[in-house]
Amino acid sequence: MKYIFLFIFLFIASRFSYADSIIVDGLERTYIIHLPAGKEKAAGNPLVLALHGGGGKGSGMNKLSGFDDVSDKNGLVVVYPDGVDKQWNDGRDDFHLNNDINDVKFISCLIDTLKVLYNIDSNRVYVTGISNGGIMSFRLACELSNKIAAFAPVAASMPLNPSYDCKPVRPVPMMLIFGEDDPLIPFGGGDISILGLSKRGKVIPVNESVNYWVKFNGSNTIPEETTIDKADDETSVVKKVYSASVGGAEVQFWLVKGGGHCWPGGFQYLPKLIIGRTSKEFNATEEIWKFFSAKSLH
Repeated sequence: MKYIFLFIFLFIASRFSYADSIIVDGLERTYIIHLPAGKEKAAGNPLVLALHGGGGKGSGMNKLSGFDDVSDKNGLVVVYPDGVDKQWNDGRDDFHLNNDINDVKFISCLIDTLKVLYNIDSNRVYVTGISNGGIMSFRLACELSNKIAAFAPVAASMPLNPSYDCKPVRPVPMMLIFGEDDPLIPFGGGDISILGLSKRGKVIPVNESVNYWVKFNGSNTIPEETTIDKADDETSVVKKVYSASVGGAEVQFWLVKGGGHCWPGGFQYLPKLIIGRTSKEFNATEEIWKFFSAKSLH
């Protein structure tokens, strides 16, 4: 495979990030990689793939999530891939998405490439994403369960009648974060839309997505429940932890009461009228890494 290297070195506060690309199905697929400060060779480090939402880019996901800070503190490699035309083929019945684009193959090839280039720990590869990227993370957990140790969708639910079969070869730990007042992706399932003006495919109710993975993972069906309400921001959080039974995998569900189509702890990237309220009750990036760091393929 021919790799085209687009080196853009950014040395900010001892950080090391650059843009790069690989060729998949004749297309140049781009991404930004961040190596933890002081560990530029990244040998044996875990890898987090952070997927942007529809209409976004990897650079925007970097800014929204702040994963570079978590990378430098904890010694993990973070990659922000770019979808073709700023979209991921996440399996929804949405005419905006290009079904000819094989994003599962792209992510699989990207993981293999990064293992060769940086000697990534093969047992500690994780994926997260928001919105379109979060829905794509569900698809990757279904189709790349042999490579992904855990996943964490944000502001996302599983597609109704997806274009793929969800047949993981192993239980896959999941942490789902969702704002109950999300105005784009309805908590109760149905059409994804922006201000009700554009239909972008259907999703199942968020609780059904949680129940699917609790059942598939063989998690304990009665969760340990905790409420978080520390910030004065008109939101609160109900955290449900479905612990792993013998041979199973853990599922966490963080329901943000009063929260919107947002990355908790991030910035308000669009007006509340469009995406709802960004909760400050917790830092999603830090909590996602805490969840990932305890998970491994073997």
